[in-house]
Amino acid sequence: MAPNKIIIDTDPGVDDIMAMLLALSAQPEELEVLMLSVTYGNVPLQSCLKNVVALFHVLEKEIEWRKSQGRPEGFASMRKNKPIVAVGPEHPLDDEELMADYFHGLDGLHNVHDAHPHLSPADTWKALFDKTSDTAPEADNFSPYFTPSRAPSHKEILRILKENPADTVSVLAVGPLTNVALAAAEDPETFLKIKELVVMGGAVHVEGNCTPTAEFNCYADAVAAARVYALTSPNPSSTMPIIPAKGSTMPAYPEKLSRPLRLVLCPLDITTPHGIDKKYFSESIKPYLEAGSPLAQWTSHFIMGAFGKIGGMGFDDSELELSLHDPLTVWYAMSCNDPAWKLTEPEDIRVETAGQWTRGMHVIDRRGRQRKLQADVTALEEIPGDDDGWLHAHKGNRIYRVVGSPGERIFKEVWLKRVFA
Repeated sequence: MAPNKIIIDTDPGVDDIMAMLLALSAQPEELEVLMLSVTYGNVPLQSCLKNVVALFHVLEKEIEWRKSQGRPEGFASMRKNKPIVAVGPEHPLDDEELMADYFHGLDGLHNVHDAHPHLSPADTWKALFDKTSDTAPEADNFSPYFTPSRAPSHKEILRILKENPADTVSVLAVGPLTNVALAAAEDPETFLKIKELVVMGGAVHVEGNCTPTAEFNCYADAVAAARVYALTSPNPSSTMPIIPAKGSTMPAYPEKLSRPLRLVLCPLDITTPHGIDKKYFSESIKPYLEAGSPLAQWTSHFIMGAFGKIGGMGFDDSELELSLHDPLTVWYAMSCNDPAWKLTEPEDIRVETAGQWTRGMHVIDRRGRQRKLQADVTALEEIPGDDDGWLHAHKGNRIYRVVGSPGERIFKEVWLKRVFA
């Protein structure tokens, strides 16, 4: 079976790094990581980019250490297929930049670069992505495990989709959807060649983690999320965000598109219960720390930092658990053929972009009324009392939502065993 080719759009972040580690540790027949597309989010863009470069730097040291110890090298997918790293804009489409450094620390990884400078890359990495620099290090030789690109992330996404047959590349979006929305706006038909877009975002039947109603990624760029979700609709204009008073630089989609986007949503409803507890992590990582694993030193610092932050919120030490939000999307991509994964039928889930208190909220129709599906209903017909098209057969979004996995309690074991071989 051919591997699932993926692009990860990410804003690293603790659980983002954990997600990328899981993806890169896959077997080549499971996943081929084509690209890591970096966006702002948990911390400013350059900090996010540094964390990605540092990830590969640490993995290079880890693999050298494993060889010296006679241990399995692991990370077979990364060693076989060298992914591209590209970077997007520093801010959302139409809103002010929002960050989550209150949880992830100022550098996104709880000050790991200062705490473990021997595991941080030399500052020469910055020139790899600087379009104005003439003194960049040799890009192909900087790292054996990634290829830097000076092209914007969304253009690299489109290039990869153009170069691959339709329905062979999935995009895992685990940060604000700005890069994804830019790609969709620039070339909708190429973007729709995606096999599926897997989004870690939103809160449908649970409270938000950023506001009472909104999850962070969708709150950070609600306009981008709304535009991307609209591509799942038979009539994308029916759920497109309101154009702000200052106008928008983003073009509307063509009236006719070749097909809708398949979007699989992993909201807080499903990601939050998939966690790793402090006791299990501490006990599991201890032998690797004692043996001198660079990866164990690096990850332990910021994962324990996350537990410390959670503890500061008033939880008892025995109850501390870090939700594996972003890694869950990778687990899905690795094992989506497992019948234990459960998805809903397509749901009309929309993103609020204009609400004073509800920006980023995922809105569904809770009134219990049925959408009209008669064959004689056309896109031009309106239903009395249904101004927003919640009951219209040709309006509204069509989102697949993950509601079940191979196991909430076993995922922590899957992550540890995969990443630490």
